[in-house]
Amino acid sequence: MSKIITEITPLSEKDCFYLIDRRKTEFDYPIHRHDELELNFVANCAGARHVVGDSMEVLGSYDLVLVGGGLEHAWEQYNCPRQEMREITVQFSPSLFSEELMQKNQMGTLRDLLSRAAKGIAFDMAVILRVYGMLDELTRSQPGFLRWLKLLEILYHLSTAPECHTLASSSFANAELSHNSRRIRKVEEAINRDYAGQIYLKDLAELAGMTPTAFSRFFKTRTGTTLSEYITNIRIGHAARKLVDTTMTIAEICYECGFNNISNFNRLFKKKKGCSPKTFRENYLKTKLII
Repeated sequence: MSKIITEITPLSEKDCFYLIDRRKTEFDYPIHRHDELELNFVANCAGARHVVGDSMEVLGSYDLVLVGGGLEHAWEQYNCPRQEMREITVQFSPSLFSEELMQKNQMGTLRDLLSRAAKGIAFDMAVILRVYGMLDELTRSQPGFLRWLKLLEILYHLSTAPECHTLASSSFANAELSHNSRRIRKVEEAINRDYAGQIYLKDLAELAGMTPTAFSRFFKTRTGTTLSEYITNIRIGHAARKLVDTTMTIAEICYECGFNNISNFNRLFKKKKGCSPKTFRENYLKTKLII
């Protein structure tokens, strides 16, 4: 297996963020990760594809994604013709936002945005139209304090935008559980810990201090998904991580992640990821650099 690049970004210790605005005709940088958060905007990219964690999505004419530190990501040419595209990339360190600062009331939406970025966030066209002018102004403004304020303004607008969706699964991204229900968090922790074995409704209900029937309704209401679907999502995320990081066979991964037969694993994986486990691994290998 080839290794995923850990990029050393151009961001210096003395700067708040790194900004680059470039015109290009193709995507040619392999999948990679870095410690910094990254806000990436691309225009004129219809038919291209972004890979963020275990999510692969074909793009329309515009794309805007916020990627958390340490999360694998890349943009691929895929079915996009070679034409002039504009790409604006902003990289910044999470250390800019101290824990003490982020606990202030005024930082609530930004705190939530940076937390969700651990799984990657893709913004819808309505949001892109609202912030495109600010992104363009950011590139044209002089380096300094006012440019930093402009980036904060952009992040604030993104933090209040409902028209977005997360990309990577929590188990693939190893994202911290942050549900506001103590009962749900306890159950999620148990599932993440024991996903490879048998998980029984009665045990999770007992952990939450509820009857199985009441707990099933409670879990669906609070999370928007059934317990069975949630467990499947967690297992698929762990399976995707093993497909990327190990040389285990697909059969080995199937049983390591709590599935009891390969055909069921292949069916569920394709339903969730849009391709078979074999194709998912091959797609990742295509965007890696052998080192």
